[in-house]
Amino acid sequence: MSPTNNPEPRAASVLKARNLAKAFGSNKVLRDIDIDIRRGQVVALIGPSGSGKTTVLRSLNGLEVPDGGTVTFGGTGTNGDTSGGLSIDFGSKVGKKDIAALRDRSAMVFQHYNLFPHMTVLKNIIEGPVQVQKRPKAEAIAEAERLLERVGLADKRDAYPFELSGGQQQRVGIVRALALKPQLLLFDEPTSALDPELVGDVLGVIKELAEEGWTMVIVTHELAFAQHVADEVIFMDGGVVVERGPAAEVLRAPRQERTKLFVKRLQHDV
Repeated sequence: MSPTNNPEPRAASVLKARNLAKAFGSNKVLRDIDIDIRRGQVVALIGPSGSGKTTVLRSLNGLEVPDGGTVTFGGTGTNGDTSGGLSIDFGSKVGKKDIAALRDRSAMVFQHYNLFPHMTVLKNIIEGPVQVQKRPKAEAIAEAERLLERVGLADKRDAYPFELSGGQQQRVGIVRALALKPQLLLFDEPTSALDPELVGDVLGVIKELAEEGWTMVIVTHELAFAQHVADEVIFMDGGVVVERGPAAEVLRAPRQERTKLFVKRLQHDV
């Protein structure tokens, strides 16, 4: 399993977000958030509950429409699409085509799996490639089977979600995202709904993806995992970026007092 065949160097920009803002009523969830992501980079978003981490992730995927700011993708789209970059200004009118184009460049792995309960594992995985990307069904099935073998779930292709453990469902969720061949993989607290003994299997898969060069943004409370896998850690609180930098620096020697307090509280995980 490898990233999309793309000749761009690792240093090439995949995504730039500028001044992302979002409010729900009087609650300002995001306040002028800037993010830069390079090809092959792993960025971990950390912070207390309600800090805006998940809203950032959903904004990058178009599941949440910001009130303002821009998101710019460079390079190629999913499935090797070479139609060029994409830039969306949320300060102007954003239509369904804009959101569809945004989603075409990334894939989300959700906290609670979000598998279709009435579909088998195989059908869950091929739904996007076949129905959205219009890829040949036989090709999508072959890719799905290869990916399931990759994560140790080849024998579960015809099972339904209710027949799987939480860890198995999350691995299917990861395969479903990979099958779309996205520029950017987004993980929203991928282990928080799992029993402790199942966390390692899912983190192991994500670690291997990082080693293979996939570009990822991961919202996580697993600070030890973030330290070993992430190139950059962004600490958020109150809808703003408090601190960012190399994982070892932010998690071992944070500069900001708020970051120090957060890391200390979870120190046993690092």
